[in-house]
Amino acid sequence: MKNNHKSPLQNPPRRGKVCRSDQPMRAVIYCRVSTKDQVKNLSLPTQQKACQEFCERQGWQVERIFVEEGESAKTTDRAQLQSLLTFCRQNVGQVQFVVVYSVSRFSRDKLAHHTLRALLASLGITLRSVTEPIDDSPTGKLVEGVIASVSQFDNDVRSERSIAGMKARLERGGWTFPAPLGYRKALDALGTPTLEPDPVASPLVAKSFELYATELYKKTEVRATVTAMGLRTRTGKTLASQSFHNMLKNPIYAGWLQVKNWDVKTRANFRPLVAMNIFDSVQALLNGKRPSLTPKQRNHPDFPLRRFVRCGDCSRALTGSWSRGRRGGRYPYYHCPNSKCGFVNIRRERLEQSFLELLEKLKPRPEVLTLFHKIVLDVWKERQ
Repeated sequence: MKNNHKSPLQNPPRRGKVCRSDQPMRAVIYCRVSTKDQVKNLSLPTQQKACQEFCERQGWQVERIFVEEGESAKTTDRAQLQSLLTFCRQNVGQVQFVVVYSVSRFSRDKLAHHTLRALLASLGITLRSVTEPIDDSPTGKLVEGVIASVSQFDNDVRSERSIAGMKARLERGGWTFPAPLGYRKALDALGTPTLEPDPVASPLVAKSFELYATELYKKTEVRATVTAMGLRTRTGKTLASQSFHNMLKNPIYAGWLQVKNWDVKTRANFRPLVAMNIFDSVQALLNGKRPSLTPKQRNHPDFPLRRFVRCGDCSRALTGSWSRGRRGGRYPYYHCPNSKCGFVNIRRERLEQSFLELLEKLKPRPEVLTLFHKIVLDVWKERQ
């Protein structure tokens, strides 16, 4: 009788991917500190040593160590964290664990934490903490979720306290952000952080406001002028057009601290670089309330006294234009540009004749010039 039963050796099973039990589990280590001061102390070496010893006790082979220096855990946009994720993607099946000193070193944002955990899980990788009992068991997952929530709560409380402190300092006239161009950080008499004018940049920042407030220059011309005079950013670069515009809009240069998101506006306790009337003139120009003059307008040959003579009522500089008469003729007039004033509206010939008469009155008499010359010579001889 024919035996139809085949031996397992005659028809061996298909060979698949066999995981050898003698191969050690592999892990990568992630260490992080949030400030530069922590980089200088023993925080990073302590984390790294504890993580390595943890892997050794578990019998895991450490493939790579990723060290993040001075980076916040509020987001996932961290260079070494992204390098770790890239390494894990490129070595799927070769890494089984990501080891951290604590969950807070991995992430302090609950949503970011669970997003990262889900990504690692899709790669077959589990998160482990040296100081906290987390794993893939229901209890371990619960503990991990609670720790992640507590980390975010702690981070939110710190952020709230920090903002409250910054607002309080602003309300007292102190500046809590990086020093703007033209200023540098300093300490007042009580040792409290404040700002003081930068000896190099502050005169050029002030010059920018003064030139633009004259209404005789375009913004691009002012920027080119102060750039040629040496105005640079803190990194030594020339100011971009938008940065220059933002500088002219910043009320801190007139001595006002303003943070719209916090509804704070108060006087600064440090010296302004620009007088308030000059700052207001610049804002009017930037907002289109006072159009600046083009080179053609300010140098128009038909009205040489334009911008040099002011209205006797509102003190605005006079402008000039041609008016059409009843019989079709055109007549030149100087007039006040202030629509609410209209105090001055005078024919060109009359104003220019009055101007020449004024110059004649101001011209020194010959005998006065002779006397002045003698006085200068006497003073000069006495100093020899």
